[in-house]
Amino acid sequence: MTKSEWIDITLPLGKVIPILPDSVSAGPTPTSSVQRFFDVDNGDKVTMSRIEMISHDGTHIDAPLHFIRGGTTIDTMPVDTTIGPARVIEIRNEKEITVAELEPYDIKAGERILFKTKNSPHVYSVRQYTGDYVAVSLEAAKYLVKKKVRLVGLDYLTIANINPLENVGDVHTELLKNGIYILEAINLDSVEPGDYELICLPLRIEKGDSRPAGR
Repeated sequence: MTKSEWIDITLPLGKVIPILPDSVSAGPTPTSSVQRFFDVDNGDKVTMSRIEMISHDGTHIDAPLHFIRGGTTIDTMPVDTTIGPARVIEIRNEKEITVAELEPYDIKAGERILFKTKNSPHVYSVRQYTGDYVAVSLEAAKYLVKKKVRLVGLDYLTIANINPLENVGDVHTELLKNGIYILEAINLDSVEPGDYELICLPLRIEKGDSRPAGR
């Protein structure tokens, strides 16, 4: 691919990014920020910034430890988990990703699957959580496990519906306990369904439950 053909599907980190409600984070979610403490434009000799965030802010990858006791950590994730061929599948259902909609795609073992839904781009246009998003159903998660995919990505902050809240744990656990990593908070607004080359280079955080993924 030429330089002009690459598409950035990550969310920029800054003061205004979507966040999940307190009910999911078990308390007020810290506001991510990138703060300059030295700035050459203000007469300093160097520009430097301080970044404050939680490990699941912006575009990020969930490791098994996120939900699995004793699960593997993000720094041990095989590099080729997020680098290689990937398929973008567009979901028409406006409530959830179902097995019935996935079956015609003949998903193969080892695939990296990214789901494009109505979430792109409207859920990222406001910081407030609206609750109106398409998520992976538990049945679809089990189907993807059966298909032995390598990676599942979704264009939302979390891959599962938080109503009921227990569903978040059920869907994440189903995928993560079976070695399927989860790529969350991607923006597929400008991406057509089809086959692509994915290059996702996350931070290597020692013993991390997740890590931000940059371009």
